[in-house]
Amino acid sequence: MDSAYISAVAALLGSVIGGVMSLAASWLSQNVQARSQQLVADKSRRQELYKDFIEEASRLYGEALATDKAEITRFVDLYAMVSRMRILSAPPVADAADTVIRMIIDTYPQPKQTLRDLGDLINSGHVDPLRRFSEACRDDLSRLRGQ
Repeated sequence: MDSAYISAVAALLGSVIGGVMSLAASWLSQNVQARSQQLVADKSRRQELYKDFIEEASRLYGEALATDKAEITRFVDLYAMVSRMRILSAPPVADAADTVIRMIIDTYPQPKQTLRDLGDLINSGHVDPLRRFSEACRDDLSRLRGQ
């Protein structure tokens, strides 16, 4: 075989290998970038959902401490948020949200709280019904960061 052919085949083979490697590197880079963007979007979506749930549950809990008139439609909104959590989040988050809703519902028929009663609740540590939920959310978001 002529040395010119060997040089041409080697050059052609080198170009093919270089092109394939460049294509693979580009594909890998795009794949990693798309996955990273998906994780950021997923985390943002969860953070917004958790924030909305905390705000609405806090309002309802305050209302439950002061009155026995519950607006059922607001509970429907909370349960819709929990259903979205079941889709997006780890099971402990949705379970903790269910517990919060049950606790709020159980608070409505109880005797209404005065400002003095609220001080006693704070001192006893029973005024933070969202603590377990918040911790579950933090764990869920930390798990996302680790992926």
